Amino acid sequence: MIPPLYLGLPMWANADWQGTLYPPHAKTDLLSDYAAVFSSVEGNTTFYSGAPKAETIAAWARQAPKDFRFCLKLPARVTHEQRLTRPDQALAFLEAFAPLHDRLGPTMVQLPRDFGVDELPRLQALLEQWPADLPCAVEVRHPVFFHKGEAEKALNQLLITFGANRVMLDVRPVFSTPSGGHEGLAKAQGEKPRLPLHVLSTANEPVIRFIGHIDKAINSRYFTPWIERLKLWISQGKTPFLFVHTADNRESPQMARLLYNALCENASLPPLEPFPGETQAPLF
Repeated sequence: MIPPLYLGLPMWANADWQGTLYPPHAKTDLLSDYAAVFSSVEGNTTFYSGAPKAETIAAWARQAPKDFRFCLKLPARVTHEQRLTRPDQALAFLEAFAPLHDRLGPTMVQLPRDFGVDELPRLQALLEQWPADLPCAVEVRHPVFFHKGEAEKALNQLLITFGANRVMLDVRPVFSTPSGGHEGLAKAQGEKPRLPLHVLSTANEPVIRFIGHIDKAINSRYFTPWIERLKLWISQGKTPFLFVHTADNRESPQMARLLYNALCENASLPPLEPFPGETQAPLF
């Protein structure tokens, strides 16, 4: 049964989450514990390292329930080094995850910051070959695609034509204040692209990457307008994917819960399950 909305974090393995999301000394079965609470996850590791070994993918398939969704990223080798000139490499990546095809959410094509309108034919060539049964989401970072001009119109029309989702990267919270000497906030501000937020759904699985601040109140304020938009998309039969980051990701699980609970107050959604680390007593 497809849930009205998928909620997830940028990863499932993070030592900072032991004692909250996970039991204090948890080292194994993290994906099982994660999937008991969250319904999706960003696959950021595949961006850097490509597809893992077949036995690792098989283990993920055993641990993740049928209604869980992995939103993997195409490897940087395909998007940044080859710049989509080898669509066969992208398709081989998808094929490596055949044991998880029933649990793949939108696979994300994160494009380089200098990937502009002149290279859109390469994106089109990839989308023309993309398997019809696997959803796709495209994240652009070139400023030309945020000017509401002809380049952005061409991009959006391309995505609509092929049923690909445009990733909405909301970096407003993380850039809302100076870092104030906070190491994690300064690092996030140095790494994330400072781009406008254009809210639009080009296909049936809108993808939101909410890059939060270390201040909960700031995050809640920027998230509030999303509530009505998410409700609208759900009422239209779309299935949004919401991924919650914080500047250093130490409190991403708690922030995701806070924002989801605010959404639940305004929409008919199932409650989030308790965190395993908060319901299990420490061993010593």
